[in-house]
Amino acid sequence: MHFIDSHAHINTTEFDEDRIQVIERAFQGGIEALLCPAELTEEKNTEIALDLIDTYPNIIAAAGIHPHHARNFNPDIATTLQEMTREKKICAVGEIGLDFHYNLSSRKDQIEAFNAQLNLAQELGLPVVIHSRNAGKEIAASVKELNYTRGGVLHCFTEDWSFAKLMMDYNFWVSFSGILTYPNADPLREVARKLPLERILIETDSPYLVPVPHRGKIKRNEPLYVKEVAQTLAHIKQTSLEEISTITSQNFSSVFLFEI
Repeated sequence: MHFIDSHAHINTTEFDEDRIQVIERAFQGGIEALLCPAELTEEKNTEIALDLIDTYPNIIAAAGIHPHHARNFNPDIATTLQEMTREKKICAVGEIGLDFHYNLSSRKDQIEAFNAQLNLAQELGLPVVIHSRNAGKEIAASVKELNYTRGGVLHCFTEDWSFAKLMMDYNFWVSFSGILTYPNADPLREVARKLPLERILIETDSPYLVPVPHRGKIKRNEPLYVKEVAQTLAHIKQTSLEEISTITSQNFSSVFLFEI
């Protein structure tokens, strides 16, 4: 069996000392591919992501400005994303979105940056990777009002069933992280139970969100542990781990046009 980690920040400082070993451990352990998002407000983060995709054919990249950094959005971002797309460096715009839990950028700045990047993705013909926290209504409103049709992924999903159901109508997939394995995540597991398997992806969101049974034992998540999310999903869907492996990999390929 092979699995795909649809969202792993292996370009962050947490992996500076052993990044290559983490990647090799994942590939040797049955991880077939992964997506690494580049944060365009952080030069080193972006450089590492681009270096990784040049080195590993099974690592692909997205690029964008996270809602936490939305206050730093500027018109030059459009030029950067256009160049990256032309040079075939990225397969998606992201992660972008809205986070009304932390509000590290103002809501106004977040909405403006999100809408601008959504429009850019539509122009470039790329899917988006969306971060949504306590902002499902506003995310859906922007997608509808801007007539964004390319679709994408609701990454590290923590919203409710009504939002997930609505976004499927806009051609979105739902990606579950290690949160799905947490004891207090029954509402999220219920969303996973209702979703058609053909609309589900799995991810680690490394280095964050260490899944059970590793949670509390290690401080840093890594792509290898996406298999724990897959195992939990298999239990929820009452199916085999092999089916989860096959279908979530096919879904990843469908979203990002990645050949597996």
